[in-house]
Amino acid sequence: MKPFWLQFFKKKENNEKTDQRLKIVKALYKKVADFYGRDKFILKACRVDVLDLIGSDSIKERLTALERIIGDDPSIEIDGSNFEERVLKLENELADLMAERSVEKDLEEQIAVRMEKRQREYIKEIKKEIVKGDQSVDNAQTLRKLAQLERLETRSLNRSTLDLVRPRSFKELVGQKIAVKALVSKIASPYPQHVILYGPPGVGKTTAARLALEEAKKRNNTPFYQDSKFIEVDGTTLRWDPREVTNPLLGSVHDPIYQGAKRNLADGGVPEPKIGLVTEAHGGVLFIDEIGELDPMLQNKLLKVMEDKRIMFESSYFDENDDNIPLYIKKLFKKGAPADFMLIGATTRSPQAINPAFRSRCAEVFFNPLSRQDIQMIVANAVGKLKVKIEEEVPRIISNYTIEGRTAINLLLDAYSLVLYENDNQEKTELVITKEKLYEALQNRRMTPYNSVKVDEKAQVGRIFGMGVKGFLGTVIEIEAVAFLADEKGNGRLRFNETAGSMAKDSLFNAAAVLRKITGKNMNDYDLHVNIVGGGNVDGPSAGIAMLLAIISAIEEIPLRQDIAVTGEVSIQGKIKPVGSIREKLHAAEQVGLKEVLIPVDNTNDICHQSGIKITPVTTVVEALNKVLVSDKHKISIAK
Repeated sequence: MKPFWLQFFKKKENNEKTDQRLKIVKALYKKVADFYGRDKFILKACRVDVLDLIGSDSIKERLTALERIIGDDPSIEIDGSNFEERVLKLENELADLMAERSVEKDLEEQIAVRMEKRQREYIKEIKKEIVKGDQSVDNAQTLRKLAQLERLETRSLNRSTLDLVRPRSFKELVGQKIAVKALVSKIASPYPQHVILYGPPGVGKTTAARLALEEAKKRNNTPFYQDSKFIEVDGTTLRWDPREVTNPLLGSVHDPIYQGAKRNLADGGVPEPKIGLVTEAHGGVLFIDEIGELDPMLQNKLLKVMEDKRIMFESSYFDENDDNIPLYIKKLFKKGAPADFMLIGATTRSPQAINPAFRSRCAEVFFNPLSRQDIQMIVANAVGKLKVKIEEEVPRIISNYTIEGRTAINLLLDAYSLVLYENDNQEKTELVITKEKLYEALQNRRMTPYNSVKVDEKAQVGRIFGMGVKGFLGTVIEIEAVAFLADEKGNGRLRFNETAGSMAKDSLFNAAAVLRKITGKNMNDYDLHVNIVGGGNVDGPSAGIAMLLAIISAIEEIPLRQDIAVTGEVSIQGKIKPVGSIREKLHAAEQVGLKEVLIPVDNTNDICHQSGIKITPVTTVVEALNKVLVSDKHKISIAK
């Protein structure tokens, strides 16, 4: 058993140690309370649930309460571990908080000083305006014009029918599913691309571009903002001055003397920068319709802005040391205006007609021509929005006259307007668009059926269908030939459309060589007349095989099928070479109602699905000839 006096001194030592620790904890509490303030300290204590621990007799509980308050963590458990280490950790954390507050206080003081300086500058500008005079620039005449404008603002017409039937979603963009998917994938990506849209007019390029931005805003990983703008402009209407007096696309500078800066700026000799559409589109999309019509020099300037993502302004009147220059003008001249946007250009031109520098910086998306079924579906959608009834034949009739969605809608609206006009005084009458009203609208527009080519089941001599393309629209070309023995052998004459083009004439010379190789007959022994019905220009050599087959049919007097079309370039060896725009040509064949199309075998990979059309690849002229001949007897004799 320990002596009594030893136990007494041991107990006394423990009491002194406890008192010392209690003093340390109380000192820490005072520092923390002073740092947060009494009210905030109590609130934090309530939030971390330590009000009971603060008044505890246990030092470890009171110390745990401090740890929860400073750490703002109610999950810290009551711990009886090393007292000195915990106290040291608390002191370090409290020191860090005090240092952080000191830095924040210094920053707040600097901000307050700068705000006060800006406020003084702002008040100074206001005083200048007051000193210049309180007289208003308005007079009786200008106020009267203001009143007239405000009165006009109170009036408005209903939405036009064209706005009513405009597509509001991708589901309403008929026939462009693949193109729309390609466009949205390029815009809605975390790393969007500039895009050029190719395609014939009236197929929905502008609408698709506008909807693509709205779709991109819905994506989680989009770089666009909810308030990102869609700025639309027509490239054919953009006019600018090389002297930079005006440039609505990129922006310009109005010098104070010659170019009419604002009076308060001109009086001080301050140039006035005016931002352009590229800055308005910052963070959004700049859509330029008919981008191929944009001025070439302006295109190069736009390319520079697209690379720098900023537009710079220059003026010989700008002096950065001039105190009269507003801060925003100084910033525009020193750093320029932001112009980080995505460009979407639309064009009806071919890719070869577009600036190569633009093409190299942009992804390309091709919109398809519309089929008869697409046109009929567009008409049906518009009828649903107009809430009228139509006769069953109306969509089919419209599809015979156009392959443009916009024109189809306009035809329907013309007929709709005629029906409204005649039913103006009749109440509660159900409106019905009849084919008679549609034909009346067609007559008013002086329109003729789009497809003038007639497919015939009966074979004919010297007549066949070739295929061409103009822009993004394929065409079916009717070619006919007639041959007579020349009055003098070897001195036959050749007549051909002058408007068909030099390429078509070159195809005729190739045809003469192939004709002699296949049949053993000389084309110079015949008076030959080859006619491109309609007199159109045959762009490229793709009608060569069609002209050759028509000539062989005329000389040999053998009939050819009239439900088939052919395309391909003919070599003097009798081979059929590949040609371009196969998809557009197949679309044209589908529109006309042909049953079969012969294409070069090397164009097989260019085939896209065409319902109702048989597509046959061919390699040689003999192979193509055997496909278009009707009689087996003729096929055998020619093949030999």
